[in-house]
Amino acid sequence: MTARLTARDITLRYGDRVVSTRLSLDVPDGAFTAIVGPNACGKSTLLRALVRLLRPHEGQVEFDGREVTGYPAKALAKQLGFLPQDPLAPEDIKVRQLVARGRFPHQSLLALRSPDDEAAITGAMVAAGVEDLGDRPAQELSGGQRQRVWMAMVLAQETPYLLLDEPTSFLDITHQYQLLGLLARLRNEGRTVIAVLHDINQACRFADHLVAMKDGRVVAEGDPGDIVDAALIKDVFDLPSVIVPDPVTDTPMVVPTLQGE
Repeated sequence: MTARLTARDITLRYGDRVVSTRLSLDVPDGAFTAIVGPNACGKSTLLRALVRLLRPHEGQVEFDGREVTGYPAKALAKQLGFLPQDPLAPEDIKVRQLVARGRFPHQSLLALRSPDDEAAITGAMVAAGVEDLGDRPAQELSGGQRQRVWMAMVLAQETPYLLLDEPTSFLDITHQYQLLGLLARLRNEGRTVIAVLHDINQACRFADHLVAMKDGRVVAEGDPGDIVDAALIKDVFDLPSVIVPDPVTDTPMVVPTLQGE
């Protein structure tokens, strides 16, 4: 396994609140890595550290052997595309204008959009299924539509790495599976995908590398078929379950056995 993006013994905290201590992670190149775990276990905090939105209190995050804080902003933005939770769109901006902001790393200060920019914007909108929304104000869209528009903006950035914090939020089940299928296809085309996901069965079906977190630490990582069992699910989620093969993909499928009162 090769890994261009790594975390080395990082301690992450917000003020006096420590989230993770001495956490290490190698993100495998060309893989779809899903980060799973209970709420408030440090998944989003780890993602923010990987894209240098949060500087580790100790340790460091490196890309190509160089600490991410040492890169100029545009240079790093050409490599790492990031979709945070609950992004906010400027008022009165239209969808195509918002997606076009993903081209910022590729443009000079005063340059107009090039044919390559326009092609990237259109292609990203088609891939995210929002090509018919280009002239709509972003504020008028539903939550699911906005989420797909934000995804299009990240795709327009055309980075080899995509880091996505709960990208299926607000999406109905059809669009969830369409998006995850798109991410799997991008992985197959050579991109590296890192996504925080809440649905363990979706993570097992689409990801080829699973990172399970609890209390700010990595409990297990590897191929879902190798690490997902009832003991792991009980340890990480405190959920009794049985693991059966997914009838479509033969990947692990978690079936809770917890009964209602």
